[in-house]
Amino acid sequence: MTENNEEQNKPFNDAMEHQQNVEGDPIPHSGELPLPIKIIGYFLIGGIILILVFGLVGNFLFN
Repeated sequence: MTENNEEQNKPFNDAMEHQQNVEGDPIPHSGELPLPIKIIGYFLIGGIILILVFGLVGNFLFN
């Protein structure tokens, strides 16, 4: 299994290898997002959930 992964990450030719060395090739971090983006996501999703809960409670109380 690791041999296939190593072949996938191997540059196609010398030009690709040079480009990766010059520009840098980001290493994937198993799909994790940076902390500031996580925090923004938590606030957005939390806010949406709070609005839905307040809307449902308000609908039952005032109708």
